[in-house]
Amino acid sequence: MKIIKNQEFRGERPLFASHGLELDNVTIHAGESALKECSEIIAKHCRFEGKYPFWHVDNFEIKDSLFTEGARAALWYSSHLKMIDTLVEAPKMFREMTDMELTRVEIPDAQETLWHCRKIKLRDVKVKKADYIFMHCNDIDIDGYHQEGNYSFQYCHDVEIRNAEIHSKDAFWNTRNVTVRDSELDGEYLGWHSHGLTLINCKISGTQPLCYCHDLKMINCQMAPDCDLAFEESTLDAQINSRITSVKNPTSGIIRARGYGEIIIDENVKAPADCIIEVKES
Repeated sequence: MKIIKNQEFRGERPLFASHGLELDNVTIHAGESALKECSEIIAKHCRFEGKYPFWHVDNFEIKDSLFTEGARAALWYSSHLKMIDTLVEAPKMFREMTDMELTRVEIPDAQETLWHCRKIKLRDVKVKKADYIFMHCNDIDIDGYHQEGNYSFQYCHDVEIRNAEIHSKDAFWNTRNVTVRDSELDGEYLGWHSHGLTLINCKISGTQPLCYCHDLKMINCQMAPDCDLAFEESTLDAQINSRITSVKNPTSGIIRARGYGEIIIDENVKAPADCIIEVKES
């Protein structure tokens, strides 16, 4: 493997079509597509300032590095990535990628990030300004995650999330086969139009949660006082270890909670309109 150490590059495609390359303490200044069409790349202690540095790259590892704001849209159309201990300040990262692992990565401006990606593994990742993160992604495995950003995980399927704190309006819309464990979900309109959403040991807050859900499962969850008008037009099996402020027109299934502020079943409830609503004993 060729090693490039303590050097700086700028301009258009300075390392285009490189294969078997290790970059150590290298700076990529303003320009475009520094490492386009490459493979077998290791980058450590590097600084990326130019646009689109890793496009159409296969089998690469990035450690202890920085992507500045100017390195926007840095990783697209690539596969088999490992990113470790890296700060990503640039937006619009990770598009159309397959097989990626992010460990101890921070993305403080994660707008329009992680779109149309597959086989994603996150460990101890923090994101902010993360509107629309994970749009149309699948096969996601997350453990240790902090998110601030709305409209997240829309149209995702086959997702496992553990030990997360997610602050997001409209999270998990139109998802399929998503399981969230031991996590805090804070935001309005959680999980609408989802199929097979399972929440285990989760704390939930925000108005009108979990409406229009198909086959929703909740095990040992808690719902905050602002979780009003919950479960409208949903089919569900919910075991809630708290009081629910209000439930409105669930379609079918069973709800067991510590108590209810209000249960609304009116003329607009949808058939079969046979949801069982019970008080859960201590």
